Amino acid sequence: MLEADTDVVGHINGGHTALPDDQIRCICEGCKRGLELVHNGNERSALFTLRTAREMGDLHRVILGTDAPAGSGVQPLGILRMVSLLSSLGELPAEIAFCLATGNTARMRELDCGLIEVGRAADFVLMDKAQHSPGKNILESVQLGDLPGIGMTVIDGIVRTQRSRNTPPAGKVPEIVPK
Repeated sequence: MLEADTDVVGHINGGHTALPDDQIRCICEGCKRGLELVHNGNERSALFTLRTAREMGDLHRVILGTDAPAGSGVQPLGILRMVSLLSSLGELPAEIAFCLATGNTARMRELDCGLIEVGRAADFVLMDKAQHSPGKNILESVQLGDLPGIGMTVIDGIVRTQRSRNTPPAGKVPEIVPK
């Protein structure tokens, strides 16, 4: 029985070490709160938590984080790496993995971003499959374990960055067209 309550079970897949599988299952089954999987946690435990949530029909509870800053520093690509991990090794369709990182996290954390709706922040990351990826498109590329290439970011409706230097080069890059 759980003694405490929270909105989100933060980094259920651990930090330096992870909980045993039976305790992760107990948390997943014993409460209906969010289940945060983090980049700086145990990857095997993240995949176990994902499988458990999927078996329970509770993927809407899974959100993604980085647990940064941590002892290993800040991972600018931590969320994209989690999306790729869960999609490729967790056998989760890439589009659902992206939803865990965006919509699920926005709802659970009550963020103004992460969903495309009137009244929400107009923040977008425009990406494509990485150049030379064997995937036919971004979703297949991520499903194969590749990180997408970021071609542009739009924050508050304004282009803030173009081609990323941290991700592989995007196959297609958005262009700014003069008015």
